[in-house]
Amino acid sequence: MAEPFFEHCRYERHGRVLVITINRPQVLNALNPAAHFEMAQAFDLYAADPELHVAIVTGSGDRAFCVGTDLKELARTGEHRKPASGFGGITTRFDLFKPVIAAVNGLCLGGGAEMVAACDLAVASDNASFGMPEPLVGLAALGGGALQRLAREMPMKDAMMLILTGQRIDAQEARRISLINEVVPHQELMPAAFALAERVLACAPLAVQASKQVMLQSLDMPDLQTAMNARYTMAEKMLASQDAIEGPLAFAEKRKPVWTGR
Repeated sequence: MAEPFFEHCRYERHGRVLVITINRPQVLNALNPAAHFEMAQAFDLYAADPELHVAIVTGSGDRAFCVGTDLKELARTGEHRKPASGFGGITTRFDLFKPVIAAVNGLCLGGGAEMVAACDLAVASDNASFGMPEPLVGLAALGGGALQRLAREMPMKDAMMLILTGQRIDAQEARRISLINEVVPHQELMPAAFALAERVLACAPLAVQASKQVMLQSLDMPDLQTAMNARYTMAEKMLASQDAIEGPLAFAEKRKPVWTGR
């Protein structure tokens, strides 16, 4: 099966793992409308492909993951269009229960940091830096969910420091405040991201997707009892799957399970 061709990103399969690489290194992987829509299409293809179980998103080159909006193009064209799934095709994508790992290879600013916050897991190079500089240019990070996500995902004082000052932080500080999971030497970034993907792949894919759905959707519920008694479609699909039979059988037979995602 031929890989789709995109101008502004690369779409590369590695077995069950998909790597989506933002490919605008000449502008530090800043995104314009065309890039947003290509990224959205790439994530659409990932969501629809039953053979792909984990995605890694990263940036091309050694300098940047993504520095947000291509402001020079925006100033020239005035064009703000984005897909319904948000910045980079992911920040307002609320129906993707397959996991996404960010591999942050350098500067990660504004919308780039919002993309990382929207991913489920994140590994960063030790030369990566993060920031939400919007207030420094008279704006707020309203479009990609950072203000809402960071208030839920980290201590409020840490979130406020990141948002209200507009200052950059290094990868170790991003790890401390739980914006990312792991910091590795720059040359080990993609091997570390693939190693993390392999740890996810060791689990049943439907169990991973059910777990993600329950964790995210339960945040919207008013109390613990409601969240625990709610119906979750992916959990129901998991419980009715062949993998739910295979897991206990493999355990009883003292062998590794063979997951099919069905």
